[in-house]
Amino acid sequence: MLLKEKYNKEVVSKFKEKYGYKNNLMAPKIEKVVVSIGVNRAISEKNKDYLKWLENTLRQITGQNPVVTLAKESISNFKIREGVPVGLKVTLRGRRMYDFLDKLINIALPRGRDFRGIREEAIDKQGNLSLGFQEQVVFPEINPAEAPCTHGFEVSVVTTAFDRQKAKDLLELCGFPFSQISQK
Repeated sequence: MLLKEKYNKEVVSKFKEKYGYKNNLMAPKIEKVVVSIGVNRAISEKNKDYLKWLENTLRQITGQNPVVTLAKESISNFKIREGVPVGLKVTLRGRRMYDFLDKLINIALPRGRDFRGIREEAIDKQGNLSLGFQEQVVFPEINPAEAPCTHGFEVSVVTTAFDRQKAKDLLELCGFPFSQISQK
């Protein structure tokens, strides 16, 4: 069952039952997913091909063109000048978001090295989940033989749940594998 169908059929009804919601719209939902990459290596190497390769990698993973984020101000300690590219990001909503989350839950997370589940601390106080990946090759679209190097990226899942417990319940019902061991 696809994630959107699962949300509409199972998750909403379980939230209504558990929290006593009278309306389907009161149940929290996943609003958007932001996938981002920092491009500090492209700045240090002054290599335009590396930036284009990162853009292509992010496009393959998400199915959408990334936006180049620029430095807002110069910071001499980091050797960054105003207007220099410092990152790439993609914001996914709707069908593409659900397709990406299906791929993330069922394929990418289990393929991660030494993956034992998502820690509860990955959910912030506003109910958003942030995951960091050390390698882009956990996604099946990336061929490790063609990649010049590995790089990390971050996935942020933004929910409308305004508290940590409701967000955890939402994500757990959607199929996110949380760690059973409390790590403090």
